[in-house]
Amino acid sequence: MSTFPNTPRTLKGGIVLLDPETSALQRIIALQYNPDTLSRTLQAQGTGENGDRSEALRLKAPPVETLKLEAEIDATDQLEFPDSNPNAVQAGIHPQLAALETIIYPTSSQLLANNGLAQGGTLEIIPMQAPLTLFIWSKNRVIPVRITEFSITEEAFDIALNPIRAKVSLGMRVLNVNDLGFTSKGGSLYMIYQQQKERLAALAPGGTFGALGIGGIP
Repeated sequence: MSTFPNTPRTLKGGIVLLDPETSALQRIIALQYNPDTLSRTLQAQGTGENGDRSEALRLKAPPVETLKLEAEIDATDQLEFPDSNPNAVQAGIHPQLAALETIIYPTSSQLLANNGLAQGGTLEIIPMQAPLTLFIWSKNRVIPVRITEFSITEEAFDIALNPIRAKVSLGMRVLNVNDLGFTSKGGSLYMIYQQQKERLAALAPGGTFGALGIGGIP
């Protein structure tokens, strides 16, 4: 039991997978430990890059936003109580790693179905559709994303060479309404995400000209 029972519970970040057609929940992946840092990069999408002065202040789309984090997965504590954690004993952290890795895999049934179509002489095979992936980082950030980078460093193993500790680095690109459209579930969630940014921006205290060392705009 915690020494401080009234300590607020820390929320976990994670990933939620939805069916891209029906928005039905497919999987919730909660990160075992929240990463210490979350790096975000925003690239403005202007129209004035071609030197046209009339376009210098125009924005053609939301910025391209990318996210990067490094998460740790560790089965050490679970292995201390093998009777309560048989999966950790048998497979280490393979299940947790596989849950993340398979986000960027087409399913085996999709691969087999497409192979069947190819063997049957189908000339044009539609690319396989992945789940709608949401990165959750508090209620203020429920973000549709595409995973663009994924690396795993396995750092410790049990006697059967199952990984029992690893670091996972994820790179994600935020999918906005230009990618998903306004009427899709992902597009709707992106708009909620942007509108929440605007509400938070309205709470930020305004500055003064004096703080900038000027009396006003000349």
